[in-house]
Amino acid sequence: MVTGSSGGIGAAVARRLVDEGCAVLVHGRDPARVGDVAERLRAAGGAVDVVLGDLADDDSAGTVAGRALEWGVEILVNNAGPFAEHDWDTAEPAVWLDAVNGNVVSAVRMIRALVPGMRERGWGRVVNVGSRAATTPLPNMVEYSAAKAAVVNMTTSLARHLAGSGITANTVSPGVVVTDGMRQMFEDGASARGWPGRWAELEPLVVAEYAPNPTGRLGTAADISAAVAFLVSPLAGYINGIDLRVDGGIALVP
Repeated sequence: MVTGSSGGIGAAVARRLVDEGCAVLVHGRDPARVGDVAERLRAAGGAVDVVLGDLADDDSAGTVAGRALEWGVEILVNNAGPFAEHDWDTAEPAVWLDAVNGNVVSAVRMIRALVPGMRERGWGRVVNVGSRAATTPLPNMVEYSAAKAAVVNMTTSLARHLAGSGITANTVSPGVVVTDGMRQMFEDGASARGWPGRWAELEPLVVAEYAPNPTGRLGTAADISAAVAFLVSPLAGYINGIDLRVDGGIALVP
């Protein structure tokens, strides 16, 4: 199961896992978007089903977990996680609680429900999607950065907890990845920055001024899905408890 797979990185991860031969349970909150992803994956030859629900809500998350248990999930990719732009002056306590619930506790709900079955079978994979903001906190996303740091911390803790079980737990932390939502965010805010409004002209400015990195480009959803596919594969059986930064080296730039 890939949570939050109705678009963006999550949909790309679901497609990559289908291409690798996995049966995939697609998750989201919008029936139309989830159904569209599922249909495209089925057209690509995938064994796919869908589950709807808000993982930030206990009851709804319980319904999702129940469906995942019926599906027989052995690989859990916790991708769902909201983000918003707040600085220290605008981040009220309520938005901190929302960030932790949406990014950390939502993943915990799925882990607590699905990992016991993996332990019984003696094999499983948990990949939590973090962010480069976990190690290079963003001043305009303060609560999101802190929540993603908690995701990295809890994943390492989970790996230690599951020692000897046959289950690995790792984090993949994307850098600045081009998705429809990311493009829209920069296009909407272009005038305030004095930047052009078209993405073709915006992208070089985003690389140079917002996301300078040694690789010299922005990330793609395919970059992230490749990393996830590797970590859940038999090739990565000796990789456990890590935070794999797929960020072009942005965290190394002062």
